[in-house]
Amino acid sequence: MVFRTLSAGLIAASLAAFGAAAQDADARFSLELNNAANTDTGGCRLTYVATNRSGQDLSQTDYQVGVFDANGVVTRILVLGFGALTDGKTRIVLFDLADQSCTDISRIIVNDVAACSLADGQSADFCLSGLATSSRTDIQFGT
Repeated sequence: MVFRTLSAGLIAASLAAFGAAAQDADARFSLELNNAANTDTGGCRLTYVATNRSGQDLSQTDYQVGVFDANGVVTRILVLGFGALTDGKTRIVLFDLADQSCTDISRIIVNDVAACSLADGQSADFCLSGLATSSRTDIQFGT
């Protein structure tokens, strides 16, 4: 009987700690490379899902990324603009890379933040420090 009460208390405490950690993990900005599809013109259309869970409204969010070919050579450095994102907002954004097939892209990295402005116009630093990246494609995506 004492063991059950103690176990139940430990489980409840563990779940409360896990819940707090999960909330902290969600308090960030996430970018997911959701899809990569070849276009009729020989390019690659990248579909990103951007989610702002930072607790702050953003007026502008842009990332500088590097694109690597199948041999690991950087073929492009470009800026992907995600625009304004209020807290809790998820946005789907498409980017077309002309003259580069999706099968010729092995990896895309976030090189730097090109813009991360709060709704009041001030700059924020969490766009990189709080960034979580993921990919649902064969293309690696990260920092």
